[in-house]
Amino acid sequence: MKSINISLEMAQKVKEFVAITQECSCEIILKSGKYVVDAKSILGIFSLDLSKPLTVEIYSDDCADILAKLAKFAA
Repeated sequence: MKSINISLEMAQKVKEFVAITQECSCEIILKSGKYVVDAKSILGIFSLDLSKPLTVEIYSDDCADILAKLAKFAA
């Protein structure tokens, strides 16, 4: 498992983030405080408090390419 902190304060960033996560076949979750949602679900993401940094957890050993793509969202 790998994790990074990101910021998704604008709707356009959420749309780009979901497009990237949907390319990956592994499980990816997004955490905000005690709430956890599927990172591939745009509705789930919009249910979180996007004004604060979020934690992305990727459950795959081979996720360097996804981490590189998500680096632009780093908080």
